[in-house]
Amino acid sequence: MLEPESNPNPPSMVDPNPFTRFLMARYLGRIASSKQIRKRNVKFEKKRLAANRPHELEYFHQPDDPYSHLTAQVISRFAERYDVKITPHLVRATGGKNQPEEKKLAAWARRDAGLIAPHYGLKFPDSAAVVPEPEAQHSATLALAGLDAEGFLAEIERISIGMWSGENSARGQSSDADATAALDQGSARLAELGHYSGATFYYGGDWYWGVDRLFHLEQRLRDLGACKAPEEPYLVSRPSIDVAGVDARGLELHFYPSLNSPYTSIIYDRTIALADACNIEFHHKPVLPMIMRGVPATPAKAKYIFFDTKREADFFGVPFGKHVSPIGTPTRLAYSLLPWATAQGKDRELMSTLLRHAWAERRGLHRTANMKRAVQEAGLDWREARERLGNDDWKEIVERNQDEMVEGMGLWGVPSYRLCGPDGEPDLAVWGQDRLWLVAAEIRRRAELMSGKELPDD
Repeated sequence: MLEPESNPNPPSMVDPNPFTRFLMARYLGRIASSKQIRKRNVKFEKKRLAANRPHELEYFHQPDDPYSHLTAQVISRFAERYDVKITPHLVRATGGKNQPEEKKLAAWARRDAGLIAPHYGLKFPDSAAVVPEPEAQHSATLALAGLDAEGFLAEIERISIGMWSGENSARGQSSDADATAALDQGSARLAELGHYSGATFYYGGDWYWGVDRLFHLEQRLRDLGACKAPEEPYLVSRPSIDVAGVDARGLELHFYPSLNSPYTSIIYDRTIALADACNIEFHHKPVLPMIMRGVPATPAKAKYIFFDTKREADFFGVPFGKHVSPIGTPTRLAYSLLPWATAQGKDRELMSTLLRHAWAERRGLHRTANMKRAVQEAGLDWREARERLGNDDWKEIVERNQDEMVEGMGLWGVPSYRLCGPDGEPDLAVWGQDRLWLVAAEIRRRAELMSGKELPDD
């Protein structure tokens, strides 16, 4: 279904009025303000130094979470490399509106962790199930609950490897009651601080999720002079997005963006550039925003996503943060122009321009003047566009795209990617702007496979 008849999100989120859009833009804009972020961080460090406190990190570990398993393989080395005090917490999956589609999320996390692990120099057992065996998970939780911070850092990797490999080698050092209490306390602390996910670090008011965001934390600590070996490389660096010299003809890349996705806004142009650079057969398949599709959202999640997008955008040098959400009617109107723009070979240009206006230039697409400007900047005729605004031609196309992504690929977030070919290779289906590097790596591998070149050893 394109849009559910009964959307769990309130109408003010699905179709906000102009004043609500203004308030949302003002609130989230402060979160993404580089000036405000610097001011807040400076204030935190002044207080820390005045109190003579060390760099104190809190880490939230979810035993049955694949991303926590990857983090478990890094955290002891991280503690050795940086002058920090780490307080670990055990947490449960939060579920609910912050983590909808729990079964799909678990399956996706297991698959995704297995895909990215070797690129980070980490391991994930090929034989591992979606979640560890209950007995192994129980034993691991008992063992972890009985450890102090030092013991946790020393033992977490071994215990996690044993649990995910099915060895059940952990030995409980606490009672069931103690383990339950530890999970209760850790989960309560996570909620108190305003987050919802395991495998996360918390420092100075900011969150760093798993190995994918650890380099941001490393950069912050290095800037503060807390790295014991600054001449050494980062423990976990973001892999590069590189298809230089790659001829990917014979492969297909299906791209599922959304107009109301902050993450899509910062990766859209780089996705198009990647496709153009390697001659891959490219399929542009926009979908509706998750909120409009009935995926629940919370203020806590929106806040984190916006801050995280700003952090990622700054890392890549992409403008972001001056925004007015195009959720609801502006998205429907914009999408009503896509079939017409596609017929003229301008759908990508239009989508790119709309994203830039909405997320980097604070040009609200609920205003006709801004929609006109976006259309014209994309090289399209506004008089023709105006005649097509509000038609239903787009609905069947977008609904088909959504069915492919959600039902066919088991994904619901945006942006998503599907890489197809050559014959005999399974499709690669991944979700997130922080997976474009993985798509690029796989394009390179498959292109070399088709060309008959010998692949380098891992």
